[in-house]
Amino acid sequence: MRVGVVILPQFDAGETTARWKALQDMGFAHGWTYDHLAWRDLSDEPWHATMPTLTVAALATTTLRIGTWVTSPNFRHPVTLAKDLMTLDVLSGGRMIAGIGAGGLGWDSRVFGHADLPPRERVDRLSEFVELTELLLRQPVTTWHGEHYDAVDAHLLPGCVQSPRLPVVVAANGPRSMRIAARHADAWATTGTPSDDLDGWWRGIAELSHRFTDIVGGRTGPDRYLSLDSAPVFSLSSLDAFDDAVGRAAALGFTDVVTHWPRASRQYVGDPAVLAQAAGRLRPGGTV
Repeated sequence: MRVGVVILPQFDAGETTARWKALQDMGFAHGWTYDHLAWRDLSDEPWHATMPTLTVAALATTTLRIGTWVTSPNFRHPVTLAKDLMTLDVLSGGRMIAGIGAGGLGWDSRVFGHADLPPRERVDRLSEFVELTELLLRQPVTTWHGEHYDAVDAHLLPGCVQSPRLPVVVAANGPRSMRIAARHADAWATTGTPSDDLDGWWRGIAELSHRFTDIVGGRTGPDRYLSLDSAPVFSLSSLDAFDDAVGRAAALGFTDVVTHWPRASRQYVGDPAVLAQAAGRLRPGGTV
């Protein structure tokens, strides 16, 4: 199972470069950053744009896979998103991954002054968003007229380094969005169902994993990513917590897990030394 780490987009160029290079040097399989305009109780802290941050990450590394955890239709359009993703794939030499989700409520949802969409309409929009983005990444020129999006002679040249396009990971917890992941994506990601009880959270993850198995009908793939830190216990609060989370995820058939670089306060509070200890568990390829 591969292990990845989220670095929040909060730092200047020097610190951003140092952290992403450190992930590669420690041997992690992939690194990610959030795609939000502002986020929870960190909205009063520095928070930089995602694509420029990933550009710094791409240029600071040579082997580490990098990606969005996750981008959404809340403030993105498939044409401009696909152009950014393609460019990052080129700049990174073919290491970009696109994590995509329906988008939550909050700043990102209201930034354009529109009312929040109900869950069903958000999934409808996600379906078209993923399908068009995936198509744009495959084709040099695309025209599309849909319910939510239009594209007229959208050029995507020179195209992705990875063939037939860069990997797409769809975050999904509900049956309809899981079917989008099964139909259009290379991987499914989940945060699980919110719970204050750790064992209860893992039971929810098991149920979601079984549901996705039913949806894909037993066929091999897509890969399965688990966001460990949606649990009520931060996975890097201790090395024992990390080992326990990784072991449970592996038992449920996940191919990849994602944790977060420990912070000093508010969110993902922990000691960066535990991140280094967790890296000591890694084998070549960032696997455990």
